[in-house]
Parts: sequence; C-alpha cells; structure tokens
Amino acid sequence: MADFEVARRTVIAAEPARIHGLIDDFHQWVHWSPWEDIDPELNRRYAGPESGVGASYSWNGNRRAGSGTMTITSSAEHEIGVRVEFRKPIAATNDVRFELAGVVGGTEVTWRMTGERTGFLGLVGRVIPMDRFIGKDFEKGLARLKAAAEQPG
Repeated sequence: MADFEVARRTVIAAEPARIHGLIDDFHQWVHWSPWEDIDPELNRRYAGPESGVGASYSWNGNRRAGSGTMTITSSAEHEIGVRVEFRKPIAATNDVRFELAGVVGGTEVTWRMTGERTGFLGLVGRVIPMDRFIGKDFEKGLARLKAAAEQPG
C-alpha cells in the first residue's frame, strides 16, 4: 500500500492517442517535462525500445536536477505506468501513472505518483506533505503537455 499519493488533472483539447505518444516516448518529454529548464546541460541517456514497455530514460544533472532513471512498466491505450528511481538529491523509488480519459472537449489527463516516504523524506513528510514537494511540478508539466499536444501538426 502506498504511503503517499500526489495527483493532478487537466483537460487537453487533443485525442488520447496524441497525448499518449508524448508520454510513452521519453524522447518527447523534452517538449513538456516540468524539469527541462532546471539544468540546461542535463545529461540524458535512453535505453531499451524507442517507446512503450521497457523504454528507459536516465538523467544526471546539477544539484537541483539530481540523477535517476525512469522506465515504462505498462502502456495501454488509456494508461501508462512509469517506475521512477531517484538517486540524487534524495534516493527514492516511486510509481507514476498517467491516465487518459476521453471527455467533452478532449482528453482528461491525470498524472499520479505513489510511493513510500522513507529516510529523509519520511522525516520531512511528517511536517511537509509530498503534495507540496511535487504538486506544482505536476501542474507545470500538465500545462506544458497541454501546450505541446494542442499544437497543430
């Protein structure tokens, strides 16, 4: 059972397939990830298939960007699962799920992260909820995903 859950939603005026392609391919994350501007010299490495289950993305950057690896663990028409392993600045492993649901006006996208607060996060999490750590980043990322998905092309 997850110790914490952070989730944000938005409606994007685009078909689920278009949005799915932006999430399911880590090469596309440079167009919408909320963390892209933290370190302009971020070192990225891609492994596995181009997209879908088994695709992997590792990063190593400055103190704010830290380092870690993301791997797509599931990929279906309306849901993508990602395992995120942070190494720096704080070691943690979390599960992320992107849910895509057709609604009037487009697609509702839910970005959800669950995990356990251990070590330093366990101590800090007693005072500051995880939602405050990551919620604003999810909002920024969803706004960027919306802009990318709604571009003509």
